[in-house]
Amino acid sequence: MSAVLGEGAPPKPSTPAGPPAAFPPLQGMERVLGTVSLSLATFMNVLDSSIANVSIPAIAGHMGVGPAQGTWVITSFAVANAISMPLTGWLTRRFGAVRLFTASILLFTLASWLCGLSPTIEALIFFRVLQGLVAGPMIPLSQTLLLASYPRALAGMAMALWGMTVLVAPVVGPLLGGWITDNIAWPWIFYINIPVGLLTAALTWSLYREREHPPQRVPLDGVGLGLLVLWVGAMQIMVDQGRELDWFGSTEIVLLALVAGLGFVFFLVWELGAAHPIVDLRLFARRNFVMGTVSLSLAYGLIFGNVVLLPLWLQQYMGYTATWAGLAMAPVGLLAIALSPWVGKYVNRVDPRWFATAAFLGFAAILWMRSLFNTQADFGTILLPTLLQGAAMAMFFIPLQSIAFSGLSPQRMPAAAGLSNFVRITAGAVGTSVFTTLWDSRARLHHANLAEQLNLSNAASVQTLAELQRAGHSREQALALLNRMVDQQAFTMAATDLFWLSSVLFVALVALVWLSSPAGHGDAAAGGAH
Repeated sequence: MSAVLGEGAPPKPSTPAGPPAAFPPLQGMERVLGTVSLSLATFMNVLDSSIANVSIPAIAGHMGVGPAQGTWVITSFAVANAISMPLTGWLTRRFGAVRLFTASILLFTLASWLCGLSPTIEALIFFRVLQGLVAGPMIPLSQTLLLASYPRALAGMAMALWGMTVLVAPVVGPLLGGWITDNIAWPWIFYINIPVGLLTAALTWSLYREREHPPQRVPLDGVGLGLLVLWVGAMQIMVDQGRELDWFGSTEIVLLALVAGLGFVFFLVWELGAAHPIVDLRLFARRNFVMGTVSLSLAYGLIFGNVVLLPLWLQQYMGYTATWAGLAMAPVGLLAIALSPWVGKYVNRVDPRWFATAAFLGFAAILWMRSLFNTQADFGTILLPTLLQGAAMAMFFIPLQSIAFSGLSPQRMPAAAGLSNFVRITAGAVGTSVFTTLWDSRARLHHANLAEQLNLSNAASVQTLAELQRAGHSREQALALLNRMVDQQAFTMAATDLFWLSSVLFVALVALVWLSSPAGHGDAAAGGAH
């Protein structure tokens, strides 16, 4: 899984006659520093996809725009990141993995600084687009370079260390973003990337610059790139704006859906016939890549949807502050960090499908526990499933990556990692939108049913109104409070409906994992150093 194996980089690009020779893995302190630098880069990237979420009201208020315009700070980054990630394979062949990764970090750091300095919402959105574009290759190349640093026998451990950053960062992001916004100022959610980015770039370049493949003069598939930008951009905007615009009741959403659908079809046809495709779609001809990537992405969509839903419910209907909602989510990283090295150690010895099965059944059990929540649930009740979820997360990412990448040559790994991460991140965006939409829809249904029962001919309703009025509330205030109680019950019931549905879907995903080949066993390091 390495695009950085080979002789030292020559002074100018060339096309190698055959596969480049493999470098030996890093040793001792060099390996430790390499792992730290690559993990920090990944953490910084993933963190930036979620850290701005809780800061949108502050940003919008500071710049004098509405919250709807403020959400483009998130959307613009997601669209640009989704577009650039599948280009990793072509960019790696053209410039070299180490050069590309280091340049991505430095440009990401520069874009972060410019985001913090932005005087207007238009400038901030522009620099967030730039930030997303240059961030695309960072995640897949961090996998590629990390596996090149470890011997084959320790590749599972390498992926465990990498996976911890991907799993923990989305949880830390909202908590850190909220604290920075409340206690310092919103530009600092971007400024904190500057020291981390400079340190990471320096470490990476010093450790890996002599472990670079010669770049190749690969033609740019301009048509494929244009079609990719068209359909991914249309789809991402449709997903992000669908809930606000009432989905297919909106002409804009219908047009975006048509553009995304037709663009995707034309993209498939063009890329499968192109001599030098911008995205290597032939990877989907491999059964393990398909099953591993699809299982990972569907599960990630479910996880991310629930990660968004739980704090929304806690803050809007359970009275939690942003800080306390973050604390209710934070313990998910504890068991994930503790168990990931153990999973990495044994993923080469045990069929990874068993680990993935345990993860999916674990998620199913945890979400079933959440489906029993009610409006009286205390902090401990809410915290327990979150704490246990860390164990499932430790067994989730590494084995499914192992299945997806098993048997791939090092030369195909940057393209495979880019494509797999693109599908996963897209599934996360879709999952978020679908969950928030379904939550609203189910809540309206429950609200209507509850309101039908709570009318002035209902003795309990009359008694509750009377008690509220005796407590000093006017009739209008009492009715508003009663409606708030109904809302709380309706949205809680809607959330538990989705927790239960997610539990069932995770059980169903177990069957998908077992459609992959047992060849995934022992191949976790297929692309690693030999």
